[in-house]
Amino acid sequence: MKKVIKIARRSFLIGSASIVGGVAFGVYAYHKPGHNVLKDSLNEGEAALTPYVKITPDGIILTTPHCDKGQGAYSVQAALIAEELDVTLEDIQVDPGVPAPVYYNTAISQETVPFASTDNSLIANSVRTTMDAAMKFTGMQITGGSTTVADSYTKLRVAGAVARETLKQAASLQSNIAVEKLRTEKGHVILPNGDQISYLDLARTAANIDPVEEVILKAEDQWRLIGKPMQRIDIEDKSTGKIRYGIDLKLDNMLIATVKQSPTKNGGIKSIELNKADQMPGVEKVVRINNAIAVIAQTTWQAFNAIDEIEIEGNKPDYPLHSDEHWQILENSFQEEKLAFIARDEGDANGENLLNSNKIEREYRAPYVAHAPLEPLNATIKVSEKRVDVWTGTQTPQFLKSQIAKITQMDEDNIHIHAMMMGGSFGHRLETLVMTQAAEIAMAMPGTPIKLIYKREEDFAQDFTRQIAMAKATGHIKGKEIIGLDLGIAMPSVRQSQTSRLGLPDVGKDMQMVAGAWDQPYTIENYKVAAYKAGPLPPVSSWRSVGASSNAFFHDSFLDELIHAADLDPMEERIRLMWHENSRKTLEAVAQMSDWSSPLAKDKARGVAFCLSFGVPCAQVIEISNTPNGIKIDKVFVAAEVGKIIDPINFDNLVKGGVVWGLGHAMNCEITYSDGMVDQTNYHVHEGMRLYQCPEIFVKGLENGEKVKGIGEPPVPPAAPALANAIFAATGKRIREMPFNKHINFI
Repeated sequence: MKKVIKIARRSFLIGSASIVGGVAFGVYAYHKPGHNVLKDSLNEGEAALTPYVKITPDGIILTTPHCDKGQGAYSVQAALIAEELDVTLEDIQVDPGVPAPVYYNTAISQETVPFASTDNSLIANSVRTTMDAAMKFTGMQITGGSTTVADSYTKLRVAGAVARETLKQAASLQSNIAVEKLRTEKGHVILPNGDQISYLDLARTAANIDPVEEVILKAEDQWRLIGKPMQRIDIEDKSTGKIRYGIDLKLDNMLIATVKQSPTKNGGIKSIELNKADQMPGVEKVVRINNAIAVIAQTTWQAFNAIDEIEIEGNKPDYPLHSDEHWQILENSFQEEKLAFIARDEGDANGENLLNSNKIEREYRAPYVAHAPLEPLNATIKVSEKRVDVWTGTQTPQFLKSQIAKITQMDEDNIHIHAMMMGGSFGHRLETLVMTQAAEIAMAMPGTPIKLIYKREEDFAQDFTRQIAMAKATGHIKGKEIIGLDLGIAMPSVRQSQTSRLGLPDVGKDMQMVAGAWDQPYTIENYKVAAYKAGPLPPVSSWRSVGASSNAFFHDSFLDELIHAADLDPMEERIRLMWHENSRKTLEAVAQMSDWSSPLAKDKARGVAFCLSFGVPCAQVIEISNTPNGIKIDKVFVAAEVGKIIDPINFDNLVKGGVVWGLGHAMNCEITYSDGMVDQTNYHVHEGMRLYQCPEIFVKGLENGEKVKGIGEPPVPPAAPALANAIFAATGKRIREMPFNKHINFI
């Protein structure tokens, strides 16, 4: 069925909110007209038909405000607009655009509300709408939480449709032919006699008319791009080395900077010894900035050599000095005064009906791990008399703009953010420290562009890592039935750590403390999940899949233990317990993919895990071999429900990348502390999965859900428990602590 959408005049595309004709896009009472920032810099003969579509004499430019950190965000956004605009991906250019409130993320707030994604009650949806309003009022332009597709799916299609219909209206005015008799194809309006008018030739007319208020989104059977295999628009440039990341930027008269900070996080600097670093070849200046010292030099090599000569002694931090003390803090957090909140409490986890059951108690641990994206952290800033230019990759451009304005004492209108392609992030570039430090350094040399680059060792030392976490679990088995599951999770609050650095208030429950555990759609009579706030501990940050990255390991591993204790089949019992239909279908799909019930050869075994995170049910089966030299991961089968797959090829790649990411860190990685400082300095002691260890990965995307979801993060949480469960099936050994290589070898 075709869907007719009415857009309030001059206020289209400012968010995804109300339901009109079954399509979520519209304008609530709280919505004010969104400013079309593209109109601020139009030249003669150009038209900005929406904040996402600009037509110039040289071509069509589509704005893709969600940043690209390797996940294909630019391509998917361009495809959604191009689908409705009737242009090919070869005919357009993409531009990340300028930070602006009009590009606020309509989906990011959904993970903050204390309602499960499976809860579609009136109150749950009302609270989600309220949170969406808050994001709109703050102009929260952000990429994260696997929300690029969820945020863009409707509003970017509407953007393309509005532009398409406005161009048809312009063609009607030029040709004196009724708009109903016109159609569009490949960047042209087609007249009844077959003549064509290029969109480029219609720009001048279109710029002087109001945007069309009613648009019809294409029916699914008319789609040319959505759901079809695509070649990402950056593939050729990446394959040939043409693409430019932030670290590749070169500007006239540019200098290179690097920094050294207190080796104890948040402890501050006690003393600095320059050791003649300021006199070394190529060094232009040594600058003291907030909690760090910076070297500015002519080349990266010169800056790095000079910074190595500087010795910094840090003050004692406000967290314990050694890792064993960090674990003790977590251990001590399981008490009433440390209870942050109870996220789920069904039945009675301490009820009398549990007294005569088989009681099982377990403890699980997940360590700090680093982000460590391949492209080193960097930012280039030029501070001039009346403007500041920033070239960097960031997931929060609008917020970065306000921070740079505060540091430079420049009006926000004079701060110009130039978004760069990123060589990975995994949550790291949600943080803004490298950019604010670059601004401080650039202020020491006004008029000169300064590129700040972190040494890899500095990044490891200063990274705001994934949270450390511990779980204490109690389960009850009666006969062959699981009648109780009580899971307590202790960790520092990621949200509080991040907001404290940003100077923002931390309000309400941090649902990431229980994400991937509290909202799993299983039916168990007595079911409790509680969060305990641990601290003081080192600062932490969002890491790919955030709380679910550790909590799924806790929850699913323990569920697997209970299932085995009840002498039940791990797959069949998960399916039986699952009340949520689409989640159950993912388990059924992965069971079929892996041929779960078939016998395996000697020394081979399978493990299954499930996690609902970011609104996406994801099930995995891992098949391993138990060899005399260690465990070999042979195959991984993954099924995930996302509502609609925009690009099957990119979907497949994102799922496989998430599996490799999740497995590699579960197997090998941790960050530890000695004397208040991070022990690990580089990849050789924080080693991901090696190429020879990588298994075959088979992926199936399901499209049963009504809501469209993203897939960047959901494949990560089930990977660790699926592997741990497979290892138990092969060896009889339960691993309850990451990284697993502490307890078993991998080949």
